[in-house]
Amino acid sequence: MTRAFSIERILFMPPALPALHPPARPHNLAEDGYAIAIGCAFIAMGLMLLKQAGLVTGGMAGIALLISYLIPWSPATLFILVNIPFFLFGGRAMGLAFGLKTLFANVAIMVLGLTIPVALQVARVSPVFAALFGGSIIGFGILAIARHGAGVGGIGVVALILQKSRGWNAGRTQMSCDVLIVLASLPILSVDSFGLSVVSAAAINAVLIVNHRPGRYIGH
Repeated sequence: MTRAFSIERILFMPPALPALHPPARPHNLAEDGYAIAIGCAFIAMGLMLLKQAGLVTGGMAGIALLISYLIPWSPATLFILVNIPFFLFGGRAMGLAFGLKTLFANVAIMVLGLTIPVALQVARVSPVFAALFGGSIIGFGILAIARHGAGVGGIGVVALILQKSRGWNAGRTQMSCDVLIVLASLPILSVDSFGLSVVSAAAINAVLIVNHRPGRYIGH
């Protein structure tokens, strides 16, 4: 009787449901390079739009833009220069692969930032559009780079380290620092430009807060 019952359970037991998510498959080097290159293009394009509109934003992009209004250098060039101290820090804290990918990302942002204005010349851009669209694509650029094991340096590296080590949300951590960076632009920008710079920083961080949460992304 017990044996029959056991056989019936085996024969008529419903099949196990498949897992809701397939096992995570790490990205290969080519996938990482492709995604990081796209993210860098987004960031370079966003920097160009914000520079054209006379705005700043948060993070190291904001610092680079802020300095570019004081000296006649490209924001993309300044972006990599202000990030130099963070390359070694990021490599030591997050590993050699992270440090090398971050270095590659920053070089790519500089190169694209110098070449995109040659290929695409923007005569006029609405400051509101630049703040919203430029800030958003910078946020998606940072997101793409972060999800493929790299950072854009500076505050972004610190935010990723804190998220990995303490579980702090990277977007909220960066937003707190961005407030201080945008406030530093008050002596340089007009009231309207300052307000739109706040909007651009909020657009960047909204992308990260919504999309870059621990455990949400599968595949890296």
